[in-house]
Amino acid sequence: MTTNLLGFDLAALADFCDQLGEKRFRATQLFRWIHQRGVGDLSQMTDLARSLRDKLARHAHVQAMPVVSTQRSADGTIKWLFDVGDGNLIESVFIPESDRGTLCVSSQAGCAVGCRFCSTGHQGFSRNLQTSEILAQLWHAEHMLRREFDQQERVITNVVMMGMGEPLQNYAQLLPALRAMLDDHGYGLSRRRVTVSTSGVVPVMQRLSQDLPVALAVSLHASNDALRDHLVPLNRKYPIDELLRACAAYQQFAPRDFITFEYCMLDAVNDRTEHAHELVALIRRHAASGLSVKLNLIPFNPFAASGLKRSTSQQVQAFASVLLDAGIVTTVRKTRGDDIDAACGQLAGDVKDRTDVQQRMASQRQAMIGGVPVVALSDGLSVGR
Repeated sequence: MTTNLLGFDLAALADFCDQLGEKRFRATQLFRWIHQRGVGDLSQMTDLARSLRDKLARHAHVQAMPVVSTQRSADGTIKWLFDVGDGNLIESVFIPESDRGTLCVSSQAGCAVGCRFCSTGHQGFSRNLQTSEILAQLWHAEHMLRREFDQQERVITNVVMMGMGEPLQNYAQLLPALRAMLDDHGYGLSRRRVTVSTSGVVPVMQRLSQDLPVALAVSLHASNDALRDHLVPLNRKYPIDELLRACAAYQQFAPRDFITFEYCMLDAVNDRTEHAHELVALIRRHAASGLSVKLNLIPFNPFAASGLKRSTSQQVQAFASVLLDAGIVTTVRKTRGDDIDAACGQLAGDVKDRTDVQQRMASQRQAMIGGVPVVALSDGLSVGR
């Protein structure tokens, strides 16, 4: 069996060349051919000696994942469905804008966190992706789009690890992929332009701050522990105050002067102005530790299994006004690609679940009382709206 070279960062590729009895600088040449030029055929790497190309052909290959489908939105968003084997399919999304091109990348086949509002979470969890499978999403998208747009310069300027899965629960495979994205011989992205989104795996946030502190986005989605326990079950292990302390610690090493908090706006669940005031108090309390945040309010993208509804635009604006009046930088995310189920929270692919997700989600829905969602506030009150 030969080795897929997409699974290596530059240092690991140098080690591989060393094992083949080749000079380590050959790794830089290979890395440029693969990632900068998008060449997967080893025989076409013409500045490598034929003897080396023959040796590589015996021991290595460059292999992306089969593309099952490509869907294009009316707004220019593109979604790819990739086959990662054993009946599992994952998705990646390219979001073009006037000043940048962003690729949303998956890190797992499914997700074990089980957030109520996330389509991936309702699919369950099968397995972690390999480094080669994470990088193959960027490799395919970048070089396919260059050919399509007939351009040599970079198309993808930003990568967000916001696709299927919790990236920090696949840290060993994530880290080499991030290194390849940042490497000047690879994709040459800056740390500010690579964002890892997490539901709050606190110990691994600390590791990332020391290993490779890229931009960080935290899936908050609630203003108190009672509500977040319901929406983001990982909160039961790492409660909000512990999470925000970890964010303040991460910020000392982060490439930006703020941490992004993502907040999915759910009608009658977490979108009351009382929740906004509670959120202001929470952020102010942790600002004393040096935490600076930007709130990104995300209109919920409905799917049938969730039992949830999108907040009205009026409620989103009222919520945002409370935050803005308190001096907190707040944006409302523009929904992109929802006509092809490529918007935030809609990626699902097809996953052979190993976690009994349907039973877990049914238990979570028991918090629905008479069909009215429970709205939790930190003073202990639970009211329907």
